[in-house]
Amino acid sequence: MPSTPPVRLDAPAARRAMAFASRANAALYRATGGRLGGRWRLHSGFPRGLPVCLLTTRGRKTGRLRTTPLLHLRPWPDRDAVAVVASQGGTPRNPMWYRNLLEEPRAVLQIGPGLRLVRARTADPAERAELWPLLVEFYPDYAAYQSWTDREIPVVLLEPAAGEAERR
Repeated sequence: MPSTPPVRLDAPAARRAMAFASRANAALYRATGGRLGGRWRLHSGFPRGLPVCLLTTRGRKTGRLRTTPLLHLRPWPDRDAVAVVASQGGTPRNPMWYRNLLEEPRAVLQIGPGLRLVRARTADPAERAELWPLLVEFYPDYAAYQSWTDREIPVVLLEPAAGEAERR
């Protein structure tokens, strides 16, 4: 990864292109239960591919459901939690899906064909200190993204919503 951010990654045209690619990825993922669109094979995800999930949040302004494909990691073998990173490529602002979760932490997580209701929370400082090195090992580009922005990139934990079983 370059040591400086790509020019105008947060420009309107770039944001529109990323939104289109995300919608296309989510559609393929849903239609195939994750067989297509379920692995990220670009940048430091090449060639092995990294696992992708779909996270559906409720828009804080519109109330509409929004689905975002994200890399995910299951950091602890003894806990049913999934970690995702609100990096948005190191742009200056947190991604919309993260801002939506701050307003309404309940969301739907899809990994492969399985759907489940989750409750999202930002990792506390101790959890982030534990998880960040694992996440950078998992996807080294996160280190570059963090160096490109003044904000601390949030790590989000998605945990099963109380009383909710996995749906298939």
